[in-house]
Amino acid sequence: MLRCIPSAIALSPCFVSGGDSSLEVMAKLIPNRTTILVSIGISLVAVLILLAMDRPPICECSYVKLWHGDINSMGNSQHLADWYTPSHIIHGPIFYALGWLLFSKWKIGGENAVRWGLPLAVFLEAAWEVLENTPMVIDRFRSVTANWGYSGDSVLNSFADIGWMAFGFYLAMRLPIKVTIILSIIMEVVAAVVVRDGLTLTVIMLLFPVEAIAEWQAAG
Repeated sequence: MLRCIPSAIALSPCFVSGGDSSLEVMAKLIPNRTTILVSIGISLVAVLILLAMDRPPICECSYVKLWHGDINSMGNSQHLADWYTPSHIIHGPIFYALGWLLFSKWKIGGENAVRWGLPLAVFLEAAWEVLENTPMVIDRFRSVTANWGYSGDSVLNSFADIGWMAFGFYLAMRLPIKVTIILSIIMEVVAAVVVRDGLTLTVIMLLFPVEAIAEWQAAG
């Protein structure tokens, strides 16, 4: 039986009762109006913090592009989307899984706590955006990852990254687990093939740099 869950979101997710359990799991962390507003508030606080850190509001080139494809140019991480956008989209399902584990499986915070999956995800993404733009992390990116030209994000780019993560969270909420995983793998593979980087490679190189990977990335 197809059943829809009431939601503050116009297109409320549906799941099949007694059918595909993976689809049912992915339909649990539905935010309401309050938690959506809290999520927006967290994003705006992150913007204010980044501005206080003297991050440029937009690209210092003085214009805004929808897409910028050169990961080692001055325009990288300055516009609305780039080759690292897929990584932020993938953050959405990862944070969704964390929220599901905390609020749905372990019941932390009670029955209504599932509504707070989105604010948790936005908080984690916003915290990363702030941390990512500290001198220590910028220098780490430049020294061990393929993004050797990285100089930090514009505030617009960081705000867009939070939005891309929220888009990934929405996909995880709407799609079966298998579809979400397949899409994430496709995004990782495409980024790895085109720019020899991606979420998995970035995490590896930031935490445990591998010389063979560094040489392969440099050869690209």
